[in-house]
Amino acid sequence: ARGLAANKETHFGFQTVSEEEKGEKVYQVFENVAKKYDIMNDSMSLGIHRVWKDVLLYKMNPSPGILLLDVAGGTGDIAFRFIDYVRSVRERQLRRKLKHHQNLSWQEIADSYQAEAVKPLGDSQVVVCDINKEMLKVGRQKAQHLGYSEGLSWVVGNAEELPFGDEKFDVYTIAFGIRNVTHIDLALQEAYRVLKPGGRFLCLEFSQVNNPLLARLYDLYSFQIIPVLGEIIAGDWKSYQYLVESIRRFPPQEEFKAMIEDAGFLKVDYLNLTSGIVAIHSGFKL
Repeated sequence: ARGLAANKETHFGFQTVSEEEKGEKVYQVFENVAKKYDIMNDSMSLGIHRVWKDVLLYKMNPSPGILLLDVAGGTGDIAFRFIDYVRSVRERQLRRKLKHHQNLSWQEIADSYQAEAVKPLGDSQVVVCDINKEMLKVGRQKAQHLGYSEGLSWVVGNAEELPFGDEKFDVYTIAFGIRNVTHIDLALQEAYRVLKPGGRFLCLEFSQVNNPLLARLYDLYSFQIIPVLGEIIAGDWKSYQYLVESIRRFPPQEEFKAMIEDAGFLKVDYLNLTSGIVAIHSGFKL
C-alpha cells in the first residue's frame, strides 16, 4: 500500500510531485525557515498574523479546565496565547469570587489566593503537536525564554496520524498548517477522532480574497515581494515561494467548509478576516 501511495501525485506549491516527495519537501521548507519563522510571519503579513491569532483565541474563548490540542503549532504562538487567555479568565473569576466574600478576613483572603495560585490554569492544558522537530525546538526555546512551562507539552506527530487516543481533547486548533498536509481529508478525520463529543475544531488558514482590487494587489505582493523578503531575511527564496504557492492552492472557503462537514463536523461556519486573506473555520463534534 505504501508503494502505491508513493506513486500518487499531489501538489507542492505549483509543482506536481509524488505524495512521498511532498512530505519530504514540506519538512525541508519548515526545517529551513524554523529559526526565522517569527520574523518571516511578521514580514509576510506586516505583523497582522498576531491579530489573526488573537481573534482565533477570542473565537475559541476557552474556559479553565479546557484541554487543547494545537496541531502544526511548533513555534507555540497559539499555545502561549491560550495560556495567557486562560490565566486572565482565572484571575477574573478569582476577583469575582472574592468580591462575593467581602466579609472574609485578610488571612482567609490570602489563603484563598494562595490556593488558587497553585493552579493558575485551573487544570487547563495545551499539547503542541508538530511533525517538524526543528519547529518544536524553536517553540520550546521560546517557551523557556518567555517563562511558559505549566500546562504545556510538546509532541512530535503527524496531523494525518495523530499519536493520541480517541476523544481526548476539548478543542483542536491548526493555524497556518493544514494547507501543508498531503491529505487534508485524513487530517480532518483525525481531528474529529481525537475530539471529545461536544469538542470544537478551529482552523486559521489563508483563504480566498473576496475584494477584486485587493486580490490583484495581494497577488502582486505575494509573488513579487514575499520571495524577495525571503531571500533578504533568510537567504531562502524557494521556501517562501512555496509558502505563497501553497496559499493559492488551498481550497476557497465554501469548498473547505464542505470538506470539514464531510469529516463529520456539524455547525460548520467560517469568519473571513482582512477581506478573506485568512479565514477561521469552526466546527463541532456533536
